[in-house]
Amino acid sequence: MACDILISGGGIAGLTAAAAFGTAGFNVVCVDPTPPVTDGAAKGADMRSTAMLQPARRVLEAAGIWAHLEEHAAPLQVMRIVDAGGDGVTPLTSRAFDAADISDQPFGWNFPNWLLRRALLERLEALPNVDFRPGTATTSLFTRTTGARVSLSDGTKISAKLVIAADGRDSPMRDAAGIEVTRQSYGQKALAFAVTHPIPHENVSTEVHRSGGPFTLVPLPDCDGLPCSAVVWMDDGASCLARMALDADAFSQAATDRSAHVLGPLTLASERAIWPIISQHAARLAAERFALIAEAAHVMPPIGAQGLNMSLQDIATLLELAQKHGADLGSQHMLDAYHKARFGDIQLRLRGIDLLNRASQATTPLARDARAKGLSALYALPPVRRMLMEMGLGMRQG
Repeated sequence: MACDILISGGGIAGLTAAAAFGTAGFNVVCVDPTPPVTDGAAKGADMRSTAMLQPARRVLEAAGIWAHLEEHAAPLQVMRIVDAGGDGVTPLTSRAFDAADISDQPFGWNFPNWLLRRALLERLEALPNVDFRPGTATTSLFTRTTGARVSLSDGTKISAKLVIAADGRDSPMRDAAGIEVTRQSYGQKALAFAVTHPIPHENVSTEVHRSGGPFTLVPLPDCDGLPCSAVVWMDDGASCLARMALDADAFSQAATDRSAHVLGPLTLASERAIWPIISQHAARLAAERFALIAEAAHVMPPIGAQGLNMSLQDIATLLELAQKHGADLGSQHMLDAYHKARFGDIQLRLRGIDLLNRASQATTPLARDARAKGLSALYALPPVRRMLMEMGLGMRQG
């Protein structure tokens, strides 16, 4: 069998890429060994949420996905950063960044990951030129200057002009292409879950910084008539594992205390997920007839909603180059241009998020004071504040 593009990986990034390239008229095969879970109450559902920033929405609109998502969107109008010191007693330092300062639209819109997968599958079902094969893995990769051949776990062999690896931080296809990665571990893990709370979030996303890592509350639509938020709670690995063992009431109390009570008492409203926090990047983003996107290319701590939004920028850049090169799809010239267009921006954002995460881990009083004063200083300078918001949205490339 032959196609224009084979995508290895059916997570959110892989499915989005399939929809984007399919909508643009390319013949696409997308495979993933694990069928996606599209019900938030089902076992194995991804309880994380994703904030789609303004540039991400444009990618989703072009791919025909936004129409499936719009009614579920929770706008992120304000991003608030709270520094709670490190002892739970120090007075809070709070600064708010309002999207109205730079745009007539919100910073972004938040969605549960399981719902994103459902919307993506709905879109793929409407594209006859996209063949999604859940439960099927890639097993080998062979490339030459004229094309690539990929073997699948069901015995099928696929010939493609371009192979895209969207198969995660431990990407087998990246290994098959011989691309090395640089990895940094922080000794942290992240807990992801949803909570209800009595105080409305008013479309404000809040990051509460205290020693160990940030505690981030991101708006979701109401749940059972109560205001609801998605939470990512970063801390040292042992503390996170201990909290996973708490019963729901004890966990809710611990989360409330860690949130600095900014939305009142929190009540656990979902299952909990846990994963290690690392920073990782590939040495290069392309090889012969082969491109990396999303976590196969870059992984970073979940701060500032950068992860998937960077992944969607990967997709948008690769699609633009594919359309520009036409019959030369997957050529070395095209793939060199992709690496050049994305590598520098990825490195800049990785360094920025690494710095923020290390600052959030600060434990000494001196370092904690420096973190709080730095936040106040950045907020007090309007040109710097505007620049940081534009860079966060991807409106400015460093």
